[in-house]
Amino acid sequence: MRIAVVGAKGQLGAAVVNECRGRHDEVMPLDRSALDVRDDRAVAETMARLRPAVIINCTGYNAVDAAEDHPVEALDVNAFAFRARSRAANSIGAALVHFSTDFVFDGVATTPWSETDPPNPKSTYAASKLLGEWFAADVPRHYVLRVESLFGQVVGGPLPKGSVAAIVDALIHSRVAKVLVDRVVSPTFIDDGAFATRELLERDAAPGLYHCVNSGHATWLDFASEAAQLLGAEPHFDLLRFADVHLPAPRPQYCALSNAKLAAAGIQMPSWQDALGRYVRPLVANR
Repeated sequence: MRIAVVGAKGQLGAAVVNECRGRHDEVMPLDRSALDVRDDRAVAETMARLRPAVIINCTGYNAVDAAEDHPVEALDVNAFAFRARSRAANSIGAALVHFSTDFVFDGVATTPWSETDPPNPKSTYAASKLLGEWFAADVPRHYVLRVESLFGQVVGGPLPKGSVAAIVDALIHSRVAKVLVDRVVSPTFIDDGAFATRELLERDAAPGLYHCVNSGHATWLDFASEAAQLLGAEPHFDLLRFADVHLPAPRPQYCALSNAKLAAAGIQMPSWQDALGRYVRPLVANR
């Protein structure tokens, strides 16, 4: 299977390349130097030349707060420029994989969101990601995977970033970590997200929308406490409540996603505790 990975040098893109390379005929990593994703003509010409069986899109505008001040840029990258990859996939008969976010929900829930729950985005970023989902659905064999709070690092890949990385780094260096006590999440370990992506393609699973997160859910305090225990670190937390945190872009408070549909397709995602353990184990060894 010939696979083109767009955004191959990002956190998730590097994991996808690492997961697929060696298992398929040819994995073609495309970074910014190889493809300007905002150039519709370049996208069409590149895909026509490479003729991959699968296009995996790992690019995105992820600056959630900045998107409120730069809505055109967020909508361009996450939706309108992405539409060119959707059209390119259709023109060469390729499957298309696209990653979205838990932010498409409003966070007003008490049980994990499923793929059939209606989205209700509350920020520019969230709206741009939802629009990207709709464009992806124009491709007959499409897989839209909603991921959440990505964490992890591929050897030689970009440095870890995001909430999990910030908490773990603070614990390692005995700094105070700001932790929300009442925001519920179900993060995605990039190794597991990449594995699920490959499995969906290899199993020729039913196209559509899937929640691609580790199993279970927790508050950020639960997550940070588990990380402290795994690291053998003294926790120093600045405990915050969701209502007391004011950011330019609204966030959903209850973000847990159900991965039951992924499990029904034969792909069992490890628990978040297991994933966190695999993430911090090398960090403990190097301390």
